[in-house]
This record gives sequence, C-alpha cells and structure tokens, in this order.
Amino acid sequence: MDQQSGWDAHARFMNALEEGGFVRLGGPLGEEERFLLIVWADSPDEIRAMLDDDPWCDDRLVIGSIDRWTLRLGRLP
Repeated sequence: MDQQSGWDAHARFMNALEEGGFVRLGGPLGEEERFLLIVWADSPDEIRAMLDDDPWCDDRLVIGSIDRWTLRLGRLP
C-alpha cells in the first residue's frame, strides 16, 4: 500500500482527518485490497465531502459502502 504513487500525500491527508477527530479507527482488511474506516459523521454526504479532497480520490479510494454502526461493546478512542 505505501509503495503506491502519492502515498505520502494520502497518508498526510488521512492523518489530518484522524487528528481532527473525523477518522476514529482505520486499517486494511484481509489482503489489504479493502480498507475499513470508522468515522464520526452526521451523514453519508458529510463522509463523502470529507474524503473528496483525498489525493487518492481517483481510482484508488472508492467508497464501497457507508453503513451506520451502533457501538454496543467497548469504546472508541
């Protein structure tokens, strides 16, 4: 993943979203072909708007689904 072109700009962008409190948790799934983000947002439109400025928002960052999640166990950082 980190060998792809534009990685540094993408990583800086995602780190800023995490530092700002939008991204709460994130990481690759399985063979690193998909990625899961847990975000704090009011709507799917807000999520799309926040991710729209990602340098990878071309053919690499594709939103597969946005699902509401109700946390029942544990707590987010």
